Amino acid sequence: MLSRDIEIFRTVMTSGSATRAAKVLGLSQPAVSMALRRLEERAGLELFQRPGGKLQPTQQAQALLAEVQRHFVGMDVIEQRIRSLKQFGAGRVRIAAFPGLGTGFVPRVLADLAAAGTRSMVSLQVMGSQDVRSQVLRDEVELGIAAQDISTAGVEHALFAHYFGVVALPPGHPLARSSVVTPKQLARHPFVALHPDDAVSQRLDAILHAHGLQLQTVVETSYTFSLCELVRNRIGVALVNPVTAVDYLDAGLVFRPFSERLEFTALTMWPAGRPLSPFARQMLGAMRARLQADMDGLRATMPPAAGKVALHQFQPLAASPA
Repeated sequence: MLSRDIEIFRTVMTSGSATRAAKVLGLSQPAVSMALRRLEERAGLELFQRPGGKLQPTQQAQALLAEVQRHFVGMDVIEQRIRSLKQFGAGRVRIAAFPGLGTGFVPRVLADLAAAGTRSMVSLQVMGSQDVRSQVLRDEVELGIAAQDISTAGVEHALFAHYFGVVALPPGHPLARSSVVTPKQLARHPFVALHPDDAVSQRLDAILHAHGLQLQTVVETSYTFSLCELVRNRIGVALVNPVTAVDYLDAGLVFRPFSERLEFTALTMWPAGRPLSPFARQMLGAMRARLQADMDGLRATMPPAAGKVALHQFQPLAASPA
């Protein structure tokens, strides 16, 4: 079966007609029609009905198109990799990270590596955790960083760290006078929250429910940095991950520990059956050092009594990837 005929079939199906497909492919319409008939004969399938000379795809054509599209997605990935190799060579390190760490934390880690003399061409993509996993599954990145609340089937992975929610407040807010904020205090003020289907949001709801309380939610959003922007604009207070909180210390936001442990967790993942590159290994060590430095810096902005509440917890080094 000729791959060119399959390409012509795909173009006809996606463009909607043999005439448009011929223009896209730079072929004559008779050549397109001949390729479709040849494909039908070799496949032994009726892919099109032709009332009045017009092509009408059959259900078999629709089913075949689904398989063909999957094939061409794979080809697109190969073409992108070829373009990348031409532009950067084999030395480029591709990293995908979810927004909770990708927007501020990972750039700080890369800066630490550069300052230490570790240099490499890096492609950093920031996307949702499910998309990070998809990139790793398709072997499109060497290292993925994602929230724990996703499947790790089909990829190598290791727990990076747990870190615990802190209360984000605008400057001068009454809760800033507290060393630690309790659920009861939080429930008294307008609140900006992650969407209800977010796993962290569900854990927070469970904490409030256990105390017989309900938040006064005024805005819901998808990302922690959006929560911080909402707090900065005095729309409400929020519970945010402490890694993103570090990005907003210079913006004047005030952060206090939450009396209950609201857990965020980050995973590292990489393609199955492939060892981590030397740069990726160095990056994992730098991530650990940066998280410790960031949490120490965040702690320094809080009252001394807040020091009794943990902000993070590392996975033991013995369990880190070899």
